[in-house]
Amino acid sequence: MYPELQGKVAVITGSGRRGGLGAAIARRLASEGARIVLHDLGRTQGDVAPAHGVGQIDEMQAVADEIRSLGAEVSVFAADMRIEREVEALMAHATVTFGRLDILINNAGVGYLFGPLLDTTEERWQTVLGVNLTGAFFALKHAARQMTRQEPHAGWGRGRIVSVASKAAKSASLYTGAYVTSKHGLIGLTRAGAVELGPQGITVNAVCPNHVTTGLGSWQNDFMAGKRGLSVDDYLAAMRGRIPLGRVGLTEDTAKACAFLCSAQAVYITGEAMNVSGGEENH
Repeated sequence: MYPELQGKVAVITGSGRRGGLGAAIARRLASEGARIVLHDLGRTQGDVAPAHGVGQIDEMQAVADEIRSLGAEVSVFAADMRIEREVEALMAHATVTFGRLDILINNAGVGYLFGPLLDTTEERWQTVLGVNLTGAFFALKHAARQMTRQEPHAGWGRGRIVSVASKAAKSASLYTGAYVTSKHGLIGLTRAGAVELGPQGITVNAVCPNHVTTGLGSWQNDFMAGKRGLSVDDYLAAMRGRIPLGRVGLTEDTAKACAFLCSAQAVYITGEAMNVSGGEENH
């Protein structure tokens, strides 16, 4: 569908969990012939990085093996998005392994440290902002530095950066104050990056999906339903009732949007925050 993605090198952060958004994006780009670097934290870190929130090494390798079975070239790299030198090393790994870096999908995010703002600890706040926003900045910075050293592809440019934001980048909800703040900031980073990197032939965009019931999404369903005194079925039914297309999002919906923004069809699109929400978010 997008032959220009054949041979492109794509780093997808936060892509080491089976059934997750990052893994779906990696599969979609791999299906177009892109060479893939899968990333995740690779280990748990207590309350701020529990098993339901991060991809561990064994799971990362399993996702990589699944994508390799499709005939794709895949490498795996673990890094903490809050530590700049580790993010820089991730981009260097992609360049050393595959010779270049064409696409960054900023997907790593903390979507599980929920609770009332007045009960949010400094550690939790800093973890969410550190991964979702500061980590995305580190990735953009070091990916773009490499992209600007490369010759542009005719009709495509030097690089594509797509950040997975959220409906929460545009609308707030209960118990997600740090998350909402980080995702609103991610749209600001996207717009600033588009202005600065456009002259270098690099487009910078974001996608804003609504709820997707991944493994982490199932945890979110349980948490939010419990806070509202609802069963998970009733909570999801109410959610579907707010969505004009009548269903919650699928990982493939976001993956398709990312592939489009990385394609030649999107060569004149930058600084945008594309809703992928079935009409639930419409501004």
